[in-house]
Amino acid sequence: MTLEDFIETARSLAVDGVSLESCFFPSVEPSYLAGIRAMLDSYGLDRVYAWGHPDGLEGGTNEAAYGEMLNSLKHAQAIGATVMRVVGSSLRFRNQPHGPQLERLTRMFRKAVRVAEEYGIRMAIENHIDFNGREMLSLLRSVDSPFLGINFDTGNFVRLLDDPVEAMDALAPYTYASHIKDLKIQRGVPANEWYFFSSAPVGDGVVDNAKLIEKLWRAGFNGILAVEIDFLHPDYGNDEHSAVAASVNELRRLVAQAGAGVRAAKSDRPSPSHRP
Repeated sequence: MTLEDFIETARSLAVDGVSLESCFFPSVEPSYLAGIRAMLDSYGLDRVYAWGHPDGLEGGTNEAAYGEMLNSLKHAQAIGATVMRVVGSSLRFRNQPHGPQLERLTRMFRKAVRVAEEYGIRMAIENHIDFNGREMLSLLRSVDSPFLGINFDTGNFVRLLDDPVEAMDALAPYTYASHIKDLKIQRGVPANEWYFFSSAPVGDGVVDNAKLIEKLWRAGFNGILAVEIDFLHPDYGNDEHSAVAASVNELRRLVAQAGAGVRAAKSDRPSPSHRP
């Protein structure tokens, strides 16, 4: 499908927003980007501009990609996005030493946040089957800027055998965008293959997205819960459209549930006038 087809599909699902991968833009000419912005505005869709597929900054070694990332801030601005998802490393570099990667990325992002601030766009670095929750938190704290947070991918931490719920406890205040995945084990696939944990409709897999969304709600997150399906489990055939629609419906239920839970928790607390 074209980018326009995707936006029309999002509209048909009555969602509130979309995350648009830069690699699927057929053009970044100002006139084309202005047309996409007009389309998003007319449908009332919030939007994240997503840069960096598949390897992003390659663990801080790719200066050309760094320049492309900075240049993409103007593309994000052109479509009216206030958050740009970025990629620092990837599965490809997972088995290389993490310390040097994080040091290089820290240096890059300490410079990049100054440019992002000029554009008024917050960057959200994705956990891209590369770093665990503690490492992501260390990177964010080292850069120490409101213009760098995380694009929290609920499935990618699982693929590193890291607990996404524990990660969310630390990272919820830094979360600017999300990829909401659910995962099922694919039998017959070697455990060292990234798609050993294959995508499933939200609610059908092992990821506790209900708890993750509740923690985001409690932290005051007001960004997009973006369904992502990257390798659909064979149990669902090739019917990605049905998997996406089911995921959107389940996310609506989980958001309502989280909101009700937060309101109940607040109502259970004594008001200031009744405190001892």
